[in-house]
Amino acid sequence: PELGIADWFSDVQAALSLTQGPQIVVGSSMGGWLALLLARARPELVRALVLIAPAPDFTADALYPSFTEAERSALETDGLIRRFSAYAPDPYIFSKALIDQGAQNLVLRSPLSLSMPVRILQGTADTDVPQETALRLLAHATGPDIRLTLVKDADHRFSAPACLKLIEAAVDELS
Repeated sequence: PELGIADWFSDVQAALSLTQGPQIVVGSSMGGWLALLLARARPELVRALVLIAPAPDFTADALYPSFTEAERSALETDGLIRRFSAYAPDPYIFSKALIDQGAQNLVLRSPLSLSMPVRILQGTADTDVPQETALRLLAHATGPDIRLTLVKDADHRFSAPACLKLIEAAVDELS
C-alpha cells in the first residue's frame, strides 16, 4: 500500500528499457496518466500514444476531493484508506503515497507538449473518468496529431467488442 504514481512510472520506464526503439504506448485510466508522464519525460521512447479513458491527475482532481473528513483523517493517521468498488470484491487501497506522489506528478497544470500522434478513446457512459477529463486533456495538450474519439454509451472498462475493435484500429493506424 506504500506505492504511488512515481513508483509505477519507474516500472513503466523499466519495462520500456527492455525494448528497442520508440514504442506505441497504450494506457487505460491511470495507465493513461503514466503514458503521458512517459511521453513528457522520455518522448524519444514513444512512437505514439493510445489512451483509453485516461485519468491524468485523478488523485488531485477527483480522488482526494471525494474523500470524507474521516477518510482524510485516516489517510493521515493510518497512511491509507479502503474503498469498495464495482470492479472487485475486495476494497481498493488508497495510500498517502498515492496522493502525495500524484500531487508531484501532475500533467494538466503545466504545458504538455506531445510530439507524437495521440489517440484518446473515451466512453460517454464512463462514471469513473468523465468525458470532461478527456476534453480537458485534448484542450490542454499541444501537438501536431491529437485526436479524441467519444464512444456513445461505452463505460470505463471500454471492453465491449466494438470498443476493443476501436483500440485495435488505433494501434493499427499508428503502427
